[in-house]
Amino acid sequence: MTTKRPNHASPWVLDTRPLGRRPGSMKAYRLTAPVGDPMGIEVLAVPRDAEIDLDVRIESVAEGVLVSGTASGTAVGECARCLTEIRVPVSADLRELFAYPDSTTAATTDDDEIPRLIDDLIDLEPLVRDEIVLTMPLAPLCRPDCAGLCVECGERFDDLEPGHSHEILDPRWADLAAKFGVPGGSPTANN
Repeated sequence: MTTKRPNHASPWVLDTRPLGRRPGSMKAYRLTAPVGDPMGIEVLAVPRDAEIDLDVRIESVAEGVLVSGTASGTAVGECARCLTEIRVPVSADLRELFAYPDSTTAATTDDDEIPRLIDDLIDLEPLVRDEIVLTMPLAPLCRPDCAGLCVECGERFDDLEPGHSHEILDPRWADLAAKFGVPGGSPTANN
């Protein structure tokens, strides 16, 4: 989590002052925030300038503000088997305590363990980024039964004729096959 001062104008930043510090006070938000740096892994990410839909609730508790809800968007990448472009809906559950700077929780934990409220502001972007990345498959597929690419010609099996194959000539037999006129294969014992 980040410890830099949140930008109050950012759509990712929520102001907790309307809650006060009364445990049990809560407020719900439905908002859309643009993605700055892509959110994801090398082969699949929610791209820059895409939008993440947030449905969150902030609740004042004794030690800070509890954020809960969901974040969803669409990731773009390529199938790990056939390399075609894919679009994958991604959704993550959010649940994080943002500690008051003067709380016992803040005093007994490191900044990277539990995020802090800074000037009564919560920056949701690092939380959403972390949770979205955790939901992404390491090897995304266009469909579960994707046949992939032919190892010989590199074409997608879905684009090739059924029974597609390549004749493989064992190089050790190539000269002998050519001498006896055996097309594309090793000579048999009968030749």
